[in-house]
Amino acid sequence: MRRRTTALLAALAMLTPLAGGAVSATPQSSDEAAMRPTRTAPNATVEARVNALLARMTLDEKLQQLQLLSDGQVTDEDAKKGVGGVFSLTDPQKIDHLQHVAVEQSRLHIPILFAYDTIHGYRTIFPAPLGAASSFDPGVVTADDTYAARETAAVGIKQIYGPMVDVSHEPRWGRIAEGAGEDPYLGSVLAAARVKAAQGGDYGAPDKVVTSPKHFAAYGQPEGGRDYNTTDLSEQRLRNMYLPPFKAAIDAGADTVMCSFNAINGSPGCGDGHTETDILKREWGFDGFIESDYTAVAEMRACPPKTPDSGPCGHGVAADGPGAAALALNSGTDSEMVSTNIRDYGKELLARHRISMARVDDAVRRILRVKFRAGLFDHPYVDPGKAEAAQLRPDAVAAARQAAGRSMVLLKNDGGTLPLDPSKSTAVIGPLGDDRHDMLGPWWGQGRDQDAVSVYEGIKAQHPKTTFTQACQMIDKDPPDVTPADECGSDADFPKAVAAAEAADQVVLALGETRGQSGEAASRSDLDLPGRQQELIDRIKATGKPFVVVLFNGRPLTLSKVAASAPAILEAWFPGVQAGNAVADVLFGKVNPGGKLPVTFPRVIGQVPIYYDHDPTGRPCDPNTKYGSRYRDLPSCDPLYPFGYGLSYTTFAVSGLRLSSATMAPNGTVTASVRVRNTGGRAGDEVVQLYLHDPVASVEQPVRRLRGFERVTLRPGESRTVTFTLGRNDVGYYDNGGRFVVEPGTIDVYAGTSSTGGLHASFEVTAR
Repeated sequence: MRRRTTALLAALAMLTPLAGGAVSATPQSSDEAAMRPTRTAPNATVEARVNALLARMTLDEKLQQLQLLSDGQVTDEDAKKGVGGVFSLTDPQKIDHLQHVAVEQSRLHIPILFAYDTIHGYRTIFPAPLGAASSFDPGVVTADDTYAARETAAVGIKQIYGPMVDVSHEPRWGRIAEGAGEDPYLGSVLAAARVKAAQGGDYGAPDKVVTSPKHFAAYGQPEGGRDYNTTDLSEQRLRNMYLPPFKAAIDAGADTVMCSFNAINGSPGCGDGHTETDILKREWGFDGFIESDYTAVAEMRACPPKTPDSGPCGHGVAADGPGAAALALNSGTDSEMVSTNIRDYGKELLARHRISMARVDDAVRRILRVKFRAGLFDHPYVDPGKAEAAQLRPDAVAAARQAAGRSMVLLKNDGGTLPLDPSKSTAVIGPLGDDRHDMLGPWWGQGRDQDAVSVYEGIKAQHPKTTFTQACQMIDKDPPDVTPADECGSDADFPKAVAAAEAADQVVLALGETRGQSGEAASRSDLDLPGRQQELIDRIKATGKPFVVVLFNGRPLTLSKVAASAPAILEAWFPGVQAGNAVADVLFGKVNPGGKLPVTFPRVIGQVPIYYDHDPTGRPCDPNTKYGSRYRDLPSCDPLYPFGYGLSYTTFAVSGLRLSSATMAPNGTVTASVRVRNTGGRAGDEVVQLYLHDPVASVEQPVRRLRGFERVTLRPGESRTVTFTLGRNDVGYYDNGGRFVVEPGTIDVYAGTSSTGGLHASFEVTAR
């Protein structure tokens, strides 16, 4: 998709400057810029150095390079033996020590590649990735990964296990918080932008790191939404829905990839040769390495575990440790995390011809290649004395605040409840109202509670006439220790909350999840607000005071009851270290919210999975008939809030959809232009969205597919024409033979401000 925008200024007398703290009118990075491939050919000098070093290595040294140990496992002895990688070690002094041991005391002086799960910031925590995706702005994730790379590299870590690019239709799955939601195109744009930001033009630079997109592949669609569970899907669905963000990340230069825990059509991700070797390495030309996820190789064994007779097991596609090692290595996994089967049984497997020396050499070559590209052989050490100075710098904190504001989605605003009046007294009420801990969200890196700003702190700093009442507690505990009492389980303090509301002019209800209720191993069977939070909303409603519900969560929630009670709802996700300041900016109008939902919000959990780009059916859902794809106990076929939805404090009109041609050759292009105008009285942002539908195809196609978006900032009365260029990648699809096809026929085009409705036009793809 290529993009260009042209400003058309109208009604100059109506133009007003942006309010302080509002989003900038500077053109944002487009999806076209993010998606432009930047992967380069192998460097001849690096390849020569890799081959020369490989030729000197013993088998033991090669097998050590394939081993990836955790911070709790690694010892000086491992470093002396030449261990390949270490993850989750964050103390720069320990990192520097182990690196000195590896480089100075191992026979071949090969440095260690240190890695970490930097997901949405290292120390300066940005919005959780699902929240950042709501910005529909590649610039937001670019800022996130630029500063995250700088902070991560400063402590001696040169690889990050991110971005997480799993497409997911499962709000029950906790790790949906870590990705960009349900759409493969939005996910692809943001994946590519993150990779380019973290790696730069050369990830050997002091402030850059090599990325590892995860989890390869289709990890985001587990049965029942239960983490680590089975995924079963067709070849065309794998390629059209789940692989595009990975392909975009590889095209952007990602040099490592993490394979997944889940089984794909019966084959565990770290033992699936089709995805790892056939597609990733051969078809896509990936020359970096694949590391397993935590003990994922050992988990391929049948239970009870054998050889060794302890440790994880379960998939049952290998009888024992040697079998798991052979399956992983032969399938394409190059580096084994935590479990040590490849290292321990490699010699035996070679002797029995269950693996080949050529495959071992290939895996080692890939790991060495990344280490050379990362500059580790030339600059292996870190200066611990400089590490802290790189953390939480003012420019990073300012960027985190802006990112949080751009990531919030206004779901409801009846009667102009928002923005709040800064001259009036405000009561902040709710279990997350003066909470720093949960604002950081899941996978908070090295973020610290004391780094964060709570909602109460942020609002009070701007508006001193602010009070806080907790009402109930949300205690961040993990199962099986968590109990219902820990999640707003008591209404004992609700009378205090009611009194605080009655004493104030306006109310901010800070509600949602703890950070531990989203993320890894945090699947939920119920998507309502936890505990008695809905009762709290109803009690505050009964006071008659104007109020807004501000939600902190890492997944779509079922908000039908909330929407029925609250006049205004702001989806803030987990905003990061600047949560309170950013929330205050939006609630009081310094920032006009312009975010859009990157994932569908169901009315009730029984609708799950529900997503906008679903396939059609011969009997589509119709609430007015029985014999259709409907639920008999729901009067609507629609979600509560669709993909791409979001309100503003101003209004916009989209008009004039035009196509450059009525036809397109299979290798040609068609441009689609649409005009967006700010018809309200306040500057604000709108996200223009372009969707396609192929009504007649050999394989049935989704009812709509996002193929372009642009976030624009407009003053009152200002308009802009946004032009999208469509090509073969937009109109084609993969069939079940893994072939990309472009078929002749009609293509419907829709342009609007969400995945529903909008302007319509069509063109014909010709046979040649």
